[in-house]
Amino acid sequence: MNPIQLSPSDLAIAASLVAFDALLSVGLRLQLHRQILWAAGRMVVQLVAVGYLMRLVFAMHHPAATLALVVLMAAVAAREIAARPEKRFKGFSGLTLSAGGVAIATAVTVGLALLTAIRPHPWYDPRYAISLAGIILGAVLNAGSLALDSILGRVQRERSSIEAQLALGVSFHQAIAPLLRDSIRRGLLPIINQMSAAGVITLPGIMTGQILAGLDPVEAVKYQILLMFLLAGASGLAALLIAYGAVRRLTDPRQRLRLDRLR
Repeated sequence: MNPIQLSPSDLAIAASLVAFDALLSVGLRLQLHRQILWAAGRMVVQLVAVGYLMRLVFAMHHPAATLALVVLMAAVAAREIAARPEKRFKGFSGLTLSAGGVAIATAVTVGLALLTAIRPHPWYDPRYAISLAGIILGAVLNAGSLALDSILGRVQRERSSIEAQLALGVSFHQAIAPLLRDSIRRGLLPIINQMSAAGVITLPGIMTGQILAGLDPVEAVKYQILLMFLLAGASGLAALLIAYGAVRRLTDPRQRLRLDRLR
């Protein structure tokens, strides 16, 4: 079965739904119409650009080109994680720990999938490596940004409680442990919700796309289950690494709370 080819007119008809949202915003004075149109336009430009870029990389079929595109995508994800929290680290600390968490979580999960479950030939086949990295980076971005926002926001709000415990002789890691656990928990909630709803409330996008492309539904389900497991692992790893990295940056060898490192 061949996939159904979409024409520009098909996309234009679907775009009328975005126009409906914008008109709804104008009619109800939601003040969101510019954001809706800007986000939709930006999404189209970004996806078209990445589509042509991926076509070029697929044609080159070289590990250096594949790695360069994955590194670029990971760098953008790390930048987004560092920039999203309301409270941020001064300098490049936030970007450094985000980049480390993104790199390790993505490399571990993508490498595991390529070398054990999918096993493409060659192993760096861009059709598989880039697609997997793109999906996993989305989950890493959500988990990492939620975990970082949670730990930096709560440490600011609970400064008095933490410093009171430190004054009583409690170690820094003991004082901040509840905040650390809660930030990792927040980072894991999106993937838990996603797994709980899959197949019952929603059909995941990857599975739906494969079915629309002509793949047997049961085979599409197998791929979706594999992806969910990879996303769960990547989310947990990213939330853990980034939250722990932030905690280490919030103290010093004298076990003091260093909020002066935030802005």
